Amino acid sequence: MPRPRSRPRPPRAAAALLLLLAGVAACAAPQGPPHPDDLVKAAQLRLTDACLTRQGLTPPRPGPTPPSEREALRVSDALFGTGRAELSLTLATGHEIRAHTDGCLAAAHRRLYGDERAWFRASAVVNNLRPEAAHRGTDLASVRRTHGAEIADWERMRAHALRQAEALLDRPPGR
Repeated sequence: MPRPRSRPRPPRAAAALLLLLAGVAACAAPQGPPHPDDLVKAAQLRLTDACLTRQGLTPPRPGPTPPSEREALRVSDALFGTGRAELSLTLATGHEIRAHTDGCLAAAHRRLYGDERAWFRASAVVNNLRPEAAHRGTDLASVRRTHGAEIADWERMRAHALRQAEALLDRPPGR
């Protein structure tokens, strides 16, 4: 009895090449514009890295060799500030949030958002709307109405930060 004819198979190398080309095409496909959060985070990272580097410190990165404990403390102090926290806010939940104004992160916030103290307050309130609603036993919409001014401040400063980030990221690092 004659064997049924099977479809000829492409050589393995050709199949592998097709898979590789499909993968490259997928990687090269336009992904759309970056999310505004990603732009602001990238600009903040560029600013904090430059600040740490100016102080002779290596910006923290994940990797196989962590810095010494002493070096990690120096980087942390330079990044987040030292001493008594200059900014403080007690949330409706009773939690107190504090921040320094003397570290590289604070300098990045000043550059991106303009008014560091106003950004600290607005972002702390806006980032804690859900916990406040849960604490008060009310709906989120009600809490949002209560904090309309803080939300408007947050939106205004966030838009400013996005413009600053776009301008900063359009320039090569170090400028």
